[in-house]
Amino acid sequence: MRKILLVAAGGLLGLMACATTLAEDLSSPIGTWKTVDDKTGRVKSLVKIYEMNGKLSGQVVEVYPEPGKDPDPVCDKCTGTLHNHKIKGLVIMWGFTNDGDQWIGGRIFDPQKPGNNEDPYKAKLTLTNGGHSLVVRGYLGFSWIGRSQTWQRAAEK
Repeated sequence: MRKILLVAAGGLLGLMACATTLAEDLSSPIGTWKTVDDKTGRVKSLVKIYEMNGKLSGQVVEVYPEPGKDPDPVCDKCTGTLHNHKIKGLVIMWGFTNDGDQWIGGRIFDPQKPGNNEDPYKAKLTLTNGGHSLVVRGYLGFSWIGRSQTWQRAAEK
């Protein structure tokens, strides 16, 4: 009987550790996010946000093109060294630092907009919906001159 109680207690502690880890993950943008087309509501890509040298960056890890389009598209609208570089694998955001409930000071570009990889937007990130949604705000100059997208946290594999 004592062994059963010890095993049950150990299992309960393990579940509590998993729940704590999950809660910690939801308090940070680190993870994989679904980007959604503003007009159609269709998932366009997966972006993995990660930390490097104390700052957050994001890389496209999967692309979901429209039916009939190239399944492995290139950034034909990018300029310079990124021109015709595969979109899958591109680092599209970088330089974000934590400032309370936001991550600020970063830059972001949209591979589908002509030339903006050489003059990326300023950006900030805000977690919403208990960490399941991420408001990504790109702007020029002031935060109120810009556009926001809401990304959805993807299930980790």
